[in-house]
Amino acid sequence: MTIGENWLIRETEFDPGRLHHKETVFTIGNGYLGTRGAFEEGYPGATPATLIHGVWDDAPLFFTELANAPDWLPLVLTVDGERFGLDRGEVLCYKRVLDMRAGTLRREVRWRSPAGREVNISIERFASLADEHVLAIRYRVTPLNGPAKIELRAGLNAYTDNWGLRHIEWLAQGSPDPQRIWMRSRTLNTHIEVAYAAHLAVDDIPGVEHHFWDADGRPTSVARFTLPQGQTVTATKLITIYTSRDTDNPLAAAQAKLEQVVEAGYARLREAHVAAWADEWAHCNVTIEGDDEADRALRYSLFQLLIAAPRHDDRVSIGAKTLSGSGYRGHVFWDTETFILPFFTYTRPEIARNMLMYRYHTLSGARQNAEAEGYQGAYYAWESAETGVETTPKWLPHPDGSLVRIWTGDIELHIISDIAYAVNQYWHVTGDDDFMRDHGAEIILDTARFWGSRVEYNAEADRYEVTDVIGPDEWHEHVDNNVYTNRMIQYHLRLAFKVLDWLEEHAPEKGAELRQRLDLSHERLARWRDIEAKIKVNYDPETGLMEQFDGYFDLQDVDIADYEPRTQAMDTLLRERGIDPNDTQLLKQPDVIMLLCLLADAYDDKTRQANWDYYAPRTDHRYGSSLGPTFHAILACRL
Repeated sequence: MTIGENWLIRETEFDPGRLHHKETVFTIGNGYLGTRGAFEEGYPGATPATLIHGVWDDAPLFFTELANAPDWLPLVLTVDGERFGLDRGEVLCYKRVLDMRAGTLRREVRWRSPAGREVNISIERFASLADEHVLAIRYRVTPLNGPAKIELRAGLNAYTDNWGLRHIEWLAQGSPDPQRIWMRSRTLNTHIEVAYAAHLAVDDIPGVEHHFWDADGRPTSVARFTLPQGQTVTATKLITIYTSRDTDNPLAAAQAKLEQVVEAGYARLREAHVAAWADEWAHCNVTIEGDDEADRALRYSLFQLLIAAPRHDDRVSIGAKTLSGSGYRGHVFWDTETFILPFFTYTRPEIARNMLMYRYHTLSGARQNAEAEGYQGAYYAWESAETGVETTPKWLPHPDGSLVRIWTGDIELHIISDIAYAVNQYWHVTGDDDFMRDHGAEIILDTARFWGSRVEYNAEADRYEVTDVIGPDEWHEHVDNNVYTNRMIQYHLRLAFKVLDWLEEHAPEKGAELRQRLDLSHERLARWRDIEAKIKVNYDPETGLMEQFDGYFDLQDVDIADYEPRTQAMDTLLRERGIDPNDTQLLKQPDVIMLLCLLADAYDDKTRQANWDYYAPRTDHRYGSSLGPTFHAILACRL
């Protein structure tokens, strides 16, 4: 594999059976929106989607989800009256390439129509990184065995949905001239307006006819012309997009921006876009030498993070599925601060700051969560959307029709300290004292207030405990004294005192204001000190081994090797045999090992090795969780 190949994701065969998978793989974006890799011509069963940061709408069970915005991709080709499609006629040659260096998606097709007309088709698209409101498609056609009557239909489509649930209502559309179209739409419940303007241009060839098709919700600009054999025509579809989150008049903004981009033209827009990506990679690229596949896989992961990264908006963050699809409804989990944010903290700290500001802006929702459960302070949601109020569904349907209780939103509390950890890591790496003074300190201190009210005192043992929780390993619910949760609470409270001391020295007025507003009385702080000193942490200093939670070592010890070979997660296989994974020592993902990675300086090699030897063989690395292998790899490198 050449060095250049490490920047490319290739597809050389159209497989309708993997349509949805490839749509995800070939997602493009620019941090404002993400567009799945659906095809411009459209296919039955396809799931085209454009997800825009912050464009939420109500959803049954899941409270709210990112709405699938109107589709800007439609660009249909007909050759001598026959519609081009990879599922009709004959595909003589096909390739699709995601160029991660340039941020473009290209497709090359040689197609023979059912009537025998052969054409070469070349399509390129991008979502501009230089201007987040600009989208572009370049479409080239060459007849190969005779002249051809060509028709290109460049449209917009308001009739999109999220897995069958519609969120968009069409409002209005129009066409100032046959080459220009516009459309207004909005979300059904939250009434966020989304406006597009688009322009279709065709090379200067004689006899081009332009028409406007005015079907409600599907405005289309049509170009018709005859193309001689061997001559290539280039058409460009330029699209601009704004929402009412950006401006009071999204349509006016989209139309004004369209005038600018039409004047600039595709080549200049592409040049600016590629230059922006060059700058991005200069800051963010990571190279693995000696393993081309690993190098390309890592770069693809970085690309997916970069196309979802909010560069100009601190009211949003990156969800667990980025902007590549509707999985997890766009909600933000602990994945963001624990697995995603460190990359930006070290490479693009301004993006990391935006993502942490999202947590600051949702403090009011976190306070509502705490109050609703009878606690003080701020309790960050396990699944968070626009406001920070908990959006984890309480019940979900099982394939057999029964309802399954979802407990993560009630008792997976470690996310609170995970966010505090991320704030401190950002501060430590960047030295951004302004952020800590104005925003980070309040996050850390108000979430510490939550722990002060949530932790339980065991008078008989003279210690503090945290009962009925879920740790990072989600195969064990309703456990007591999860060592990861308790140890991170201890870290969190120590951090709170560190921040208070720093404020007293460097920003005494802000410190005094927070002490008063958050009611950080001497009595409250004394309780924090007591909790920090006496919280139960299941750790044996002689062996170095930590017990994941109370009673974990007494559970059934299952050997994963007894179930190999397998194609399913261990929890599924256990349930098929009537065994509840909650009653075994098997792990979905690292728990104690996570702790050893995050608080690496607090533990010695003996402790690391003892817990690796115990927990790594009991973890379902293959099918448990995609979050697992990374931290196992990190700890393995330290052993």
